[in-house]
Amino acid sequence: MKLRLLAGASVLTLSIFLSACSGGSDDTTGGGAGGGKSELTVWLMRDSVSASFQQEFAAAFAKSHPDIDLKIQIQEWDGIGQKVTAALASNDAPDVIEVGNTQVAQYAQSGGLLDLTNKKADLGGDAWLKGLAEPGAWEDNQYGIPYYAANRVVVYRTDLFQQAGIDPAAIKTRDQWISATQKLNQGDQQGIYLTGQTWYTLAGFIWDEGGDLAVKDGGKWKGALDTPQALAGMKFYKKLQALGKGPKDADEANPPQAEVMAKGKVAQIISVPGGANVIAEQNPDLKDKLGFFPIPGKTADKPGAVFTGGSDLVIPAASQHQDAAYTFIKELTGDAWQKKLALVMSYVPNKTTLASAVASDPGAAAMAVGAAQGRATPNTPGWAAVEAENPIKDYMTAALTGGDMKQEAMKTSEDITRAMNSGS
Repeated sequence: MKLRLLAGASVLTLSIFLSACSGGSDDTTGGGAGGGKSELTVWLMRDSVSASFQQEFAAAFAKSHPDIDLKIQIQEWDGIGQKVTAALASNDAPDVIEVGNTQVAQYAQSGGLLDLTNKKADLGGDAWLKGLAEPGAWEDNQYGIPYYAANRVVVYRTDLFQQAGIDPAAIKTRDQWISATQKLNQGDQQGIYLTGQTWYTLAGFIWDEGGDLAVKDGGKWKGALDTPQALAGMKFYKKLQALGKGPKDADEANPPQAEVMAKGKVAQIISVPGGANVIAEQNPDLKDKLGFFPIPGKTADKPGAVFTGGSDLVIPAASQHQDAAYTFIKELTGDAWQKKLALVMSYVPNKTTLASAVASDPGAAAMAVGAAQGRATPNTPGWAAVEAENPIKDYMTAALTGGDMKQEAMKTSEDITRAMNSGS
């Protein structure tokens, strides 16, 4: 799933024939009947990697694999779902496609993806981030290979924390976070700017409580916002949101929260680290006054759960070069290139074992800590219908403006249940 950065886009992205898997011919080993190169077509998304990284990787790949002619085609996010669906149904699909991690299930359900389950061990699957690996699977088979991740952290004003005598490194629990935010919420200064409909943040609080947005029951999905655990997550959200002046009927993009923080009266926001760049652009005086820490957990032993946005790589079942496609994926998701990409793009690498690679980048380092507790939305094609309607946003506004939280949660859970099962 594309992880939105405030007003703009922020994140997401970037696949030997599998003898143990199904499908497809290939001509990479012998160059085909004509002895030529195997032409490998790869779809990557706009801004998922820098031009310099792409050039460096392509050059190295060409040197290591002279029998593969790599053709990278950059795609736009707008309308990509329909384009991928059409490609998977055709006989002329690209060989590797970058897709949002939560999009894999709907493509796998169609039968258009190659099953890569038997390659997990070869790719270091035991160390994959769960927030990328789990949504990359469908019905216990792995179709999406984790590429990179990004998640939200707390972006804070270092000067305001210092003035209030608060050590951000000591904030390990929700209660400590609330106490610090209360100290910062003075006069016209907001302790935190949190809008009423930032539902990805709510999801993290619900997961911390042991709840979920929806659960599978008897073969069907049903909304779960009315469970005691989910209600506890919403109650914490309400407590935190009250320590600022964020609108209760809008999300983080309306108005863009980075622009609000740039005005100088906000001590914290919850954002991907790239939000700090937007703040500094809007207000250069804050360039050296911004820091990051992971969203605190319910207890001190682990950080808060976070929604993991990012990309997986998939191989269409119709690919004619599945050997070469797998070679590409193994290179790009391997440790060496993951470390380079994480540093260049401030991403979280695809494995928990690579977290130290971003230690020198404060924002990425904070993300990597949280990514260990990363989760994704319910892994089913039906979730797309929920996000299209997004009743969770209306529920949050109602709960924050005096509505009966339990009743509103029950109503929204029913809406989620209907949307998730509308196509079944």
